Amino acid sequence: MTIFVKNKHSLQLDEFKFKCCIGKKGSTINKREGDKKTPKGIFKIENLYFRKDRIKKPTTSLKCLEIKSDMGWCDDIHSPNKYNKLIKINKKLKYEKLKRNDSKYDLLIPIKYNFKKPVIGKGSCIFIHLTKDYKATAGCIALKKKDFLIMLKLIKKNSKIKIS
Repeated sequence: MTIFVKNKHSLQLDEFKFKCCIGKKGSTINKREGDKKTPKGIFKIENLYFRKDRIKKPTTSLKCLEIKSDMGWCDDIHSPNKYNKLIKINKKLKYEKLKRNDSKYDLLIPIKYNFKKPVIGKGSCIFIHLTKDYKATAGCIALKKKDFLIMLKLIKKNSKIKIS
């Protein structure tokens, strides 16, 4: 099953069409760290990370991991061994904190972009996450909570995302 991101406002899964938002500067095949663009291509998806203190474990076939206060996703271009990976928060590294005060990361799925052997500076922390207002992201794809929960019921561990 493939999740299609057809344009900056539309995500489709089977016959379900959802409003979404993507990177502030659109999508690109030449993604760079911090460029506010969503990478184009076909990618696998990772596990579901969720805030157990805010949301009960959703119905999904994805592996579900509770977000802990010491979890981060490394976007430090000076740390090649940790770049674009889940990390335990370390003050020496630059990272995206997963346990946020806002609700954006109450549910999130990392997109396996620049994932297996990450190229430093090619982009990191590309997630499917939540939005309340459809404001453009820093490069992720964001959906309203009700749509995210529907998507979780439909997708499988081997689902892919195609970003046009």
